[in-house]
Amino acid sequence: MTRVEERTARGGVARATLDFVRAELGEDGVVAILDGLCEDAAERLRDAGPNDEVAMELLFDLWRAVDRRLGPEDPEWAERAGAFSIESAGTQQYGGIVGKPSPLEFLTQRVSLFRLFYRSGRMDVVWHDEGKALLRLVDFGESDPLFCRRQTGGLARALILARGGEPSVRHVRCVHDGDAFCEWSLGWEG
Repeated sequence: MTRVEERTARGGVARATLDFVRAELGEDGVVAILDGLCEDAAERLRDAGPNDEVAMELLFDLWRAVDRRLGPEDPEWAERAGAFSIESAGTQQYGGIVGKPSPLEFLTQRVSLFRLFYRSGRMDVVWHDEGKALLRLVDFGESDPLFCRRQTGGLARALILARGGEPSVRHVRCVHDGDAFCEWSLGWEG
């Protein structure tokens, strides 16, 4: 089991979430969501630099606050936020990792985009064939369904950036549904 102090993500994850909220609701929306959190949490999220470490529980609290505001009217906001994160922070900080000439090269490269953002767990390619793959999240620890949804959207955007056309990304196993781990089935063109 991963120790609590190791369960962090880069501040870029928090910043991308706040930037997504800003794009959707404006600065007033960001303020309202942060005001719904405890003062210390709001301050840590607001001040997080791209490479600072942010506790996963703090990110889960942020995503739950965004879900309370956006979820009722936009049930796919978390997937869109994951795509937004890859499109913005992912390409700005790690364009060479995201912009591979094919989805398979992106998925099987030595450097994992997942590990550049999250400090616990890893996303393993457990199977691949022409135009499809199966990814498994292992050793991540406790999570939140919003995390899984963000991953789904982020994976879809990453495949598009890796020249995968209009990919198919399905979250086929989930620890929140009683499975032993989370898995995503990916498909892409050519």
